[in-house]
Amino acid sequence: MRLVFAGTPDAAVPSLGVLAAEGHDIVAVVTRPDARQGRSRTLTPSPVAAAAERQGLRVIRAARLDDAAATEITALEPELGVIVAYGGLVREPLLSAPKHGWINLHFSLLPRWRGAAPVQHALIAGDEMTGVSVFQLVAELDAGDVYAERRYSVAAEATAGEVLIDLAGLGAELLRDVVADIETGRASATPQAGEPTFAPKLTLDDGRIRWEEPAGAVLARVLGTTPEPGAFTTVNGQRLKVLAARSHDASIRLAPGEITVAGRDVLIGTGTEAILVDRVQPAGRQVMSAGDWWRGLRLTDARAGA
Repeated sequence: MRLVFAGTPDAAVPSLGVLAAEGHDIVAVVTRPDARQGRSRTLTPSPVAAAAERQGLRVIRAARLDDAAATEITALEPELGVIVAYGGLVREPLLSAPKHGWINLHFSLLPRWRGAAPVQHALIAGDEMTGVSVFQLVAELDAGDVYAERRYSVAAEATAGEVLIDLAGLGAELLRDVVADIETGRASATPQAGEPTFAPKLTLDDGRIRWEEPAGAVLARVLGTTPEPGAFTTVNGQRLKVLAARSHDASIRLAPGEITVAGRDVLIGTGTEAILVDRVQPAGRQVMSAGDWWRGLRLTDARAGA
């Protein structure tokens, strides 16, 4: 089947690979323009652009699907459009240009967590179950009828980055099956049931640790914002990223943000019991153990969030 594929980040690469391996005629791959990355600010293609070019596929770089991009895509006469984390909206007349319209792979069980950051919001909320959905794209955000979904149990200490890697593979397999069903006329979609919740793109401040929250909520925020935008606090006015933390002895109670050391363990108080902080990254420095960071401060007492 003649497909146009739209995607940008690493999470979309498995889906592109699976569809290409199935022998579909991918007439174009649409992705966001090259972006400057790293300290050298080198102009770098998106992961999807790099994968597509390795396979000799036509790449259309577009910050948004405006009239020019829509005209170019429509002229290719795709039978189906496939979107996986492209980072832009598809509007009419492009929305109905392919014979079968567009389908989208979304990294949640819709209608829960419609929006740009479903995995992060699921973990911040403490969801123990999430998944992937393939749905028919419509004008309303992530509101189309669902062709299929697969459920995924979130491991206790999995970060958003780790969960997304798993969901990218799971979703690619589901997408393969749905595209095959559309091609053979077997596909059917069901309206979404229940009240939607929304997952807007996270801001830097979403990573700010609120030490007055319960320990479970603090740990969920660390997991849900790792690796991006990153959980952080301040100590003595200096920003400190918290990369790994876990629950500790529930009998140890400290004031929210209070820091103490038990042996080699760095403990910080929350709204309930203290948590153990494993790895941190002070501003402008390398990742290190929380113990090494604390010893380097040479303080007898300090408070996180201050």
